[in-house]
Order: sequence, then C-alpha cells, then structure tokens
Amino acid sequence: MAKKIAFQGELGAYSHEACAQNYPDYEPLPCRTFEDVIEAVNSKAAALAMLPVENSTYGRVADIHRLLPSSGLHIIDEAFTRVRIALMALPGVPLSDIKTVRAHLVLLPQAASFLAKNAIAGESAADSAGAAAELVQSGDRRSGVLASEIAAQIYGLNVLARDIEDHGHNTTRFLVMSPKTHLERRGEHGMMTSFVFRVRNIPAALYKAMGGFATNGVNMTKLESYMVGGHFTATQFYADIEGHPEDANVKRALDELSYFTSEVTILGTYPRARERDS
Repeated sequence: MAKKIAFQGELGAYSHEACAQNYPDYEPLPCRTFEDVIEAVNSKAAALAMLPVENSTYGRVADIHRLLPSSGLHIIDEAFTRVRIALMALPGVPLSDIKTVRAHLVLLPQAASFLAKNAIAGESAADSAGAAAELVQSGDRRSGVLASEIAAQIYGLNVLARDIEDHGHNTTRFLVMSPKTHLERRGEHGMMTSFVFRVRNIPAALYKAMGGFATNGVNMTKLESYMVGGHFTATQFYADIEGHPEDANVKRALDELSYFTSEVTILGTYPRARERDS
C-alpha cells in the first residue's frame, strides 16, 4: 500500500494543510469527492484518509456521517486545524491593486471586515485552492485569492496579508481513517470512541438508550441524527464518547445501549486530541 494520505480538494486546500501538519511523512493525494477519498484507501492507492467532519463555525460537513458507516474504513485518529485565511496574489502585485478576491463561499464572510476596509469585492469559487491555481493561469493582476498559506507556496503566489479572518476560533475537526482498526490505548489525553446506532421503534427509546451513558459517567461529546435512505422513519444516530470500549463504565453503557437499539456499529477508537482541552 502506498504511503499516501488522501483528502478531498486540490493541493493547497485546508484538508491538505491538515495532512501536512499531522502526517508530514505521508504524500498527500488530492481527490475530487469524499467518495473518491474513501475509494483511494479501499483500493490501496493511499494508506490513510483525512476527512473533515465538522467546523466550529458552520457545523457538520454534509454527507460525511452518511458515508462513514459503509466506507469499510475505521477511525484511528482525529485532528483539529485552525482555518487561517491569507490573501494572495501574483508576484509583484501590491494590495492596493487588488479589486476582487475569489474563495470558497464559506471563506468570504469570515474576512468581511478586511475586505470592506480595503474596498475589495468577493467572488465565490468552487474551491479556494483551485482558485489559486486558476489565478496563476489567468495572469489577472487585479484579482486575489483567499486561501490557506500553503496554497500560495504551492502555486507561487505572494501573500499580501495573513490571518485576516474576523474571528480567531474557526477550526475544522478531521477524522483520520484506515482500513485497519487500531484498538490499542495510545496518546496522552485519553481515548475517544465513535459509533452509529439505530434505536428500536418503542416509546422513549432514545432517552432510554442514552441513560446508560449518564448513569455510568461516560461523557458524550457529540450526538447527531440523520435520515437513512431518505425515509423519515429511519433515523440513525452518530455519537462520540470519551473513553475506550474496554473501560468498565464504557462497556456497561454500550451493553445497555444494545437493549434499546436494533444496530450499533463502532466506527473507531482513537486518541483524544489535546485541542479538546484548549
């Protein structure tokens, strides 16, 4: 299997930055879609996948939770990457010459104050890193791009301003996926376990299913629901908890969960990131 880590997007995307920061020994493999990322690992074109699951500003990343249970992959790590926005342009172009910038639609509002102060108009692009590549091809000296600084390095653009986001808390959480499970305890900040489940069609089933985690002192950091197969009556839940399935209290909670569910699938057990404490 190639020592590569697959991600969705172009080289220079924030997902690429997450790969470079957390797995610098792996060669990044850009993919067009999330499905392509998963297929790259299943086909052994890559050893790992870096998939974004949620953002502190925009919430859940669409489609990811639907894809995880059937991906054939297992969560072995989590990574948190701050979304730092840089304004870049062609070499030799000063900030005063920039009239428009292109970026993914979600980035533009995050730099609204900077753009207004400098009288720069924003235009949406399908992909910020892709917009950087397109700027080089176009040779447009009145336009810039908002993207990760790694994009400027890759495409030979000049960074005119750094950290121009209005708020400094915007962070994306990624899951690192592997075809093999890693159940051993590791890391210095405890363990996390992620799983999906479906409750039985009985009154107060979800309430009863969650009771075991409360009575056994298991901290549930995330619980989300989503439809399965487009049916309003088929609801699946995704959950993150602190702890390892072999911990006595976690084991008791999962055993109790099984009484009120028709299906439980553990997606992975992995080190708890230190960023959770910051």
